Amino acid sequence: MAPRTRSALAGLGLAVLLTGVLAACATGSGGTTPSASEGGDDDNGSGNEQEVGAAWLDGGRAIGIVTQGSSTCIPTAEETTYADGVLNVTLVEVEGDTACTADLVPRVSLVQVPGDVDPEQDLEIKVTGDGWTGDTDLGGVPGLKTGGETDYLPSAGWTDVDGQFVILTWGSSSCVPVVENTEATSATEITVTFVTPPADQVCTMDMAPRGTVASVLEVEDEDAEIFAILTGAEFDNVRIPIIPN
Repeated sequence: MAPRTRSALAGLGLAVLLTGVLAACATGSGGTTPSASEGGDDDNGSGNEQEVGAAWLDGGRAIGIVTQGSSTCIPTAEETTYADGVLNVTLVEVEGDTACTADLVPRVSLVQVPGDVDPEQDLEIKVTGDGWTGDTDLGGVPGLKTGGETDYLPSAGWTDVDGQFVILTWGSSSCVPVVENTEATSATEITVTFVTPPADQVCTMDMAPRGTVASVLEVEDEDAEIFAILTGAEFDNVRIPIIPN
């Protein structure tokens, strides 16, 4: 299958969390990944274009922006503006002397959706990073909306990369769930198994949104509503729909 079918997060200062806390690690489970291509030496980043992906999350209140890079240094959204059907997102890299792993994986930066965006309508997203730009589209999905308080429940959404989807969970910002395995277990269900954390793991006591990229090789019926079954770690067969793209 090629699952390309197709908000202000409130409470606990979530607008701040989305631009600050989300530098926590978020790792994927293999599969097709976006790639970067060199295009020039323009200092403002317009000369280098990177493929990016995006997924609706939290009922339309948030979007997961998927880029490729170090799994331990996730860029965060510094600025988000919306005009004429285009969402412009500026991502900034982790500052300071943070040591970043040298792996190259798809990772997700979570973005609060401005209240004037209508998630039921198609949305173009332009992303600017440190020396690069990217562009992607999200299809409108009936029933999604911005605004209101989140229910703090897991959610998931397809990107436009075949088989790739983003999972949003809530919990400690220092203990982000790590995907161990992703498997299509029926025509309409994908089981996502998370790594069991060590018994002595110490986690901060905050409640933060956490993004994870997952992928699956195939799903039989591209017209069916597909659900993710979250198991392992803190999840006990939690069943959530994957929002179309």
